[in-house]
Amino acid sequence: MTAHQHPGAPGVTSGPGAPGGASGPGQRADPAGAGPGAFASVAYDAVVLAGGAARRLGGADKPGVRVGGRPLLDRVLAACATARTTVVVAAPRPTARPVTWAREDPPGGGPLAALDAGLRHTTAEHVVVVSADLPFLDERTVGRLLDTLRASGADGVLLTDPDGRDQPLVAAYRAARLRETLALLTARHGSPHGLPLRRLVAELYLTRIADPVASFDCDTWDDIATARARIREHGHVLDEWISAVKDELGIDLDVDTRGLLDLARDAAHGVARPAAPLTTFLVGYAAARAGGGPEAVAEAARKAAALATRWAEENTSDAESPAPTAARADVAPDATPDTRPDAG
Repeated sequence: MTAHQHPGAPGVTSGPGAPGGASGPGQRADPAGAGPGAFASVAYDAVVLAGGAARRLGGADKPGVRVGGRPLLDRVLAACATARTTVVVAAPRPTARPVTWAREDPPGGGPLAALDAGLRHTTAEHVVVVSADLPFLDERTVGRLLDTLRASGADGVLLTDPDGRDQPLVAAYRAARLRETLALLTARHGSPHGLPLRRLVAELYLTRIADPVASFDCDTWDDIATARARIREHGHVLDEWISAVKDELGIDLDVDTRGLLDLARDAAHGVARPAAPLTTFLVGYAAARAGGGPEAVAEAARKAAALATRWAEENTSDAESPAPTAARADVAPDATPDTRPDAG
């Protein structure tokens, strides 16, 4: 695995073998105007290959290695959260999200055999195929792969790493073409067991997208250390933390981070510092009682923010009011003067 690089704007490239490239049967460049869509707009299934031997990690349980407090497998499952069916090809284990388990027979037959086993449990026209060691894969990238696939007419769309190498296990494919190609390879070789992924790639018309971050996979302990360091960088850590907490608590909710931070700031400055975490907790509780969802959170946050503003304005008003004179310090500001004849 190459060293991690920070992203520029991930771009679509023709990649090796596309028109004007080196070799391969008719790979196509991404069509003009296919941008990085937000999330998947195409119904799809996902197949996650999680049964490798992890020899470069000393045989460690790679899908269970934690990055940002979450197992690598759970991070990948979160990126495929909108899949109709998610199939994990590996021995069953606890996961943060429900999945369908599959296994090649016999186990250890390699990626093509695992892919063949996983595809048997899918029914969607499009299938996302990923490995379980992609710490930076997210829903936006999955959506971009699927949207590009739909617009291009290619058999599949895959990411390339910073050196331009194909990553066929970070890709979206037309399921029918995968099945046809796997059947063809099985007929030629007797079985998909032990066949390298390049045999599959060589038979497909592919579009390539350059993305040095989402294509980053963890093959070694140095890769794990790089991934762990990156998510703690300023600009990443808060989003990573929120994603980890949502997975841990089983919450699938878009969080208006900026709005909640603004509320916490207003409560801390306008009331008292400990009011910040308590207020955000109460907003969450109120939203849950109102049925949950982004709208309920937004409404509860709006009410709490308005209260914090009124509270702060009241404090400011009191601070700016003139103090009572010393001679009348015992008289309330709104007291009525005593007009009796003997007063005074």
